Amino acid sequence: MLLEVAGTPKPGNVDRRRDLADLRFESFLGGAVGARGGLELAARGREREAADGDPSGEATSETSVGTAFERAVAGMADRAGTNTQFGCLLLLVPLVRATATGDLSPAGVDRVTRNTTVGDAVAFYRSFERVDIAVAEPPADADALDVRRGGDAETTLRDRGATLRDVMALSTSAGDGPESLPSERVPDRNAQEWTEGFPRTFRAAEWILTDDGPLADRAARAFLGLLATEPDTLVATNRGPDVARDATARAAAVVRGNHKVSVLDGPGDRESGPLTDPPTPDAVHAVDLATAETLADAFVDEGINPGTTADLTCAALYVALRRGAEVAP
Repeated sequence: MLLEVAGTPKPGNVDRRRDLADLRFESFLGGAVGARGGLELAARGREREAADGDPSGEATSETSVGTAFERAVAGMADRAGTNTQFGCLLLLVPLVRATATGDLSPAGVDRVTRNTTVGDAVAFYRSFERVDIAVAEPPADADALDVRRGGDAETTLRDRGATLRDVMALSTSAGDGPESLPSERVPDRNAQEWTEGFPRTFRAAEWILTDDGPLADRAARAFLGLLATEPDTLVATNRGPDVARDATARAAAVVRGNHKVSVLDGPGDRESGPLTDPPTPDAVHAVDLATAETLADAFVDEGINPGTTADLTCAALYVALRRGAEVAP
């Protein structure tokens, strides 16, 4: 989490050189520190607690994914005073739990998400009471499961037997949002990771692992590779799908090595569009961060904040670190 926010430039997001009007770099540092307790619960998997009738005076209990996530969000919010890394934690907690089971792989994390319970879903909904989260409108038939209901949705969740993975599956198709926005939907990328075995996370982790130089720079290049491939969910939620797709086309221009100012600095020729396939590792490694700085300044000026792409970058950094990437040279 600390490496993710230190990576620069990550166009449109807070980094070590840029604050946003309502978010500062140091807030993310506090959020990362505050989340540690919940992440430790996810890493332990099981914890000892006092229990009557146990000869040792203790019993082993499973710490659920939802409980670990809720604890991490609470700690983040307490230290940061706002939402800094809710989406990062949503991806990190199952990855950390998969590591605890001894299988940090797409199959291993898929098992973790498939084993979530209704109780995990309830804890996830309660987490929305801690911070203000930008979310799309729910599908028309899912108003009772709108995450903005927080803990009030518990009865509906239990009546329907909806696990946390079920909730994520429902979220893979974003709502329409305000009537003024285009109707084409940009899926919730974090929810897609939960239901698809984290393909974007593991792909970007490989980009980072096989890259050279400081990890924060590798993360910045991986961020551009992710954004160049798919529109960002948070941008679509806040600004609409057309702006999200345009931002992706502009990021793709950087990955392609197209340095035309018209593409970087504002509305212009976007005929090349997003990448049709994820970039190769060599293409990501060749990203010119100086050119990305120009795009970063433009996105900040225009209020384009690809926060979901930052979540995926954070998750990819975790996998890369677990697979041997080192902070020190």
